[in-house]
Amino acid sequence: QVQVVESGGGLVQAGGSLRLSCTASGLTFDDYAMGWFRQAAGKEREGVSCIDWSGGRTAYADSVKGRFTISRDNAKNTLYLQMNSLKPEDTAMYYCAADFVRYGLEPENYNYWGQGTQVTVSS
Repeated sequence: QVQVVESGGGLVQAGGSLRLSCTASGLTFDDYAMGWFRQAAGKEREGVSCIDWSGGRTAYADSVKGRFTISRDNAKNTLYLQMNSLKPEDTAMYYCAADFVRYGLEPENYNYWGQGTQVTVSS
């Protein structure tokens, strides 16, 4: 059984930082590209950042580039998202996902998903 579990969300003030973690089990972790996605109230799910199987290639949404950093530790089967200079518009449910075929910011291409962790940024 594949399990994907996010953690690290919370309530922070604008300008603050959070580090999200995602642990995957039941799969060979380094066979998969990984991604972070988010969905704000009343909006569609969007890609935030993604990373290839080795961590050698990454991509970011324009809205977070320069503020967020994605990384992975394959020995720990864990994905991270370091979020700095947070803004109220970053408020959303953040999801971790795994993609066997490719990496990218398109949610429809990912195979396995976590249940999400809430990030709320106050003014």
